[in-house]
Amino acid sequence: MTGEDLLETLRSFMAERDWGQFHSPENLAKSISIEAAELLECYQWNGDADPDEVAGELADVFTYALLLADKLQLDPEQIVRAKLERTGQKYPVEKAKGRSTKYDRL
Repeated sequence: MTGEDLLETLRSFMAERDWGQFHSPENLAKSISIEAAELLECYQWNGDADPDEVAGELADVFTYALLLADKLQLDPEQIVRAKLERTGQKYPVEKAKGRSTKYDRL
């Protein structure tokens, strides 16, 4: 399944349920944050989270992120590649490899 196939599956799923009416950019952004918090909750008390729970919460984060990109007419692959390009310029391999230092302190 390609990214476009997945997006079309999401669109169909949402349309069948008439959920698009609730998917304003603001609501989708809120939902990403809420689901990310639920993902973090999987690790709240220890690092040994249930893989199935993590997968479910991560799927929710991805779903809302893809729906937001679609709503804003942004190509997920294009925006990720553009962000990697900008980040690569801020964190060149020769300075950043193996380090977690912020770019302005490299």
